[in-house]
Amino acid sequence: MHPLIPRLRAARLIPVVRTSSAARAATAVAWLQEAGLRIFEITMTVPEAPALIRALAADPELLVGAGTVPDARTAEACLDAGAQFIVAPWVDATLADTVQDAGACLMLGALTPTEVRAALAAGADVVKVFPASSAGGPAHVKALRSVFPDVVFCPTGGVDARNMPDYLAAGAAFVGIGGKLVDEALIAAGDRAAVIRAAEDALGTARA
Repeated sequence: MHPLIPRLRAARLIPVVRTSSAARAATAVAWLQEAGLRIFEITMTVPEAPALIRALAADPELLVGAGTVPDARTAEACLDAGAQFIVAPWVDATLADTVQDAGACLMLGALTPTEVRAALAAGADVVKVFPASSAGGPAHVKALRSVFPDVVFCPTGGVDARNMPDYLAAGAAFVGIGGKLVDEALIAAGDRAAVIRAAEDALGTARA
């Protein structure tokens, strides 16, 4: 088991930061950090994402990873910037060597039993079940867990504070929450209180 996994299990949730600008992503992280969150996945769809990862990774309190990583070259740039986990919502066997050489944690996406096996064969430490909600939600995770009892699953896509307990009860080790925590409309409106409130709700559920 990768040494980061116990910390991720203890946190129970990873905020997935996906915004149209680096400035909004940085604002989201700052507000979520105020609420008490310390783990962040910065997706490569955010402009200048590696530079943001570098800035965040300078804070020793934070555990920062890179999401939607399209290839090994991008993974290397993120790892050089300080990313400690690399996430792709698909199976990509070319990522493993780069990620493992850096001592980082690799999360690869899968939906079916065949894809879960492919993700494991490709070197995944964690299998990201994506998109979770449209594939059957907690029931789908429970079905996968019955076949793969030892696999570390992280469902993402449609997960929020309300349904997070159902995913954890179904066998998820932890979950990824995107738009329900990083609501770009709220960030653009400067509604810090609403973002912090959503984060506190999620943290309260995670700690329950």
